[in-house]
Amino acid sequence: MNHRYLPMTTEDQKEMLQAIGVDSIEDLFSDIPSDVRFKGNYDIKPAKSESALLKELTDLAAKNADLRSYSSFLGAGVYDHYMPVIVDHVISRSEFYTAYTPYQPEISQGELQAIFEFQTMICELTGMDVANSSMYDGGTALAEAAMLAAGSTRRKKLLVSEAVHPESRAVLATYAKGQYIDLEVVPCKDGVTDLEKLAELMDGDTAGFIVQYPNFFGRIENLAEVEKLVHGQKAMMIVSSNPLSLGILTPPGKFGADIVIGDAQPFGIPAAFGGPHCGYFAVTSKLMRKVPGRLVGQTVDEEGKRGFVLTLQAREQHIRRDKATSNICSNQALNALAASVAMTALGKQGVKEMAAQNIQKAYYAKEALKANGLEIAFEGPSFNEFVLKLNGSVADANRMLLDKGIIGGYDLGKDYPELKGHMLVAVTEQRLREEIDTFAKELGDFHA
Repeated sequence: MNHRYLPMTTEDQKEMLQAIGVDSIEDLFSDIPSDVRFKGNYDIKPAKSESALLKELTDLAAKNADLRSYSSFLGAGVYDHYMPVIVDHVISRSEFYTAYTPYQPEISQGELQAIFEFQTMICELTGMDVANSSMYDGGTALAEAAMLAAGSTRRKKLLVSEAVHPESRAVLATYAKGQYIDLEVVPCKDGVTDLEKLAELMDGDTAGFIVQYPNFFGRIENLAEVEKLVHGQKAMMIVSSNPLSLGILTPPGKFGADIVIGDAQPFGIPAAFGGPHCGYFAVTSKLMRKVPGRLVGQTVDEEGKRGFVLTLQAREQHIRRDKATSNICSNQALNALAASVAMTALGKQGVKEMAAQNIQKAYYAKEALKANGLEIAFEGPSFNEFVLKLNGSVADANRMLLDKGIIGGYDLGKDYPELKGHMLVAVTEQRLREEIDTFAKELGDFHA
């Protein structure tokens, strides 16, 4: 055996080549003309021993600014939250870690129940009637929600708030182009959706309006007023929401939302360089037959015992592909399980307390920054993020902070030219008072 992770001997190789009737690996490429084959040496380093290779990779990994070694104030959709130790223990069990599509319910009851519990918890958080087994991430969940609204209302115009995550709006624009849907952005005013402009743009051709709660700037949108404007035109109200915030904020379902989507990353899912994560998708009962992806339902077997099955399956992934409202036919079951385990470990009171700490610590950070001579761009209710106005370059400030062992906030000038010199700061329950004070002092000194 020549390789630690490829248990194939030289004899195995010979037997396989013999079975397919060739003498060497080179013979497998005989159909490719000799003059177009690459005959040089690849520009890669020479092979190293296992010990030398592990040392090199360890040294490279040590250069990462990881969340264990650095204090992070970076959010913008991916957050540093407390992860109960039990999460990794449960999702590492082989029956979950290696599970595949549960099409055979008689041998997949554990996986199906885990998904069912995830759906139930999402419904409790969002105040909605039905949730699916998960989506790829928050961005694709948002775009799928928009397409559902357009298909259900048979209208070809969608409105989206400028305060929705820019990356999610980019995904939405791609979807809309393919479906020949007109997409209009409703501008912001003081860090929240301009409701007067929304009222002007809403009309009888509008399929739905997408708003984020809390929004990309951390502000809390007025969903009660949004609902009046949207439903007044018989359009759909789509809310993208951080699920952790719903531990303390009034859930969108209570405001009459038709679809609530988001990313479950705050619950038990590591930042992991931006993914993979886990989107969630919840709707009112009248829309449950149009939900993309999978739904797990609870039933009883012939002996009356509780059981779980995939339900409402006459949809896009099976027999009605020509009438499909979506081509999503999978889910993020392992990450959904991680979120479920985290929520279960925290419990209702724990989720509420964790959400409250995000609000309180973000408020403390605002006050500390202002005490150090810095300006908060948009004052008003917020969750765990807010916009900080700097006297200079955000990139320069972040380089300085990194040298001090701090991961700074997101440079809003990348997506909002009018907010050049503004930093989106995230403060979660993970940040200690000392870390916040140091962050505020270093920024204050840098831009004094």
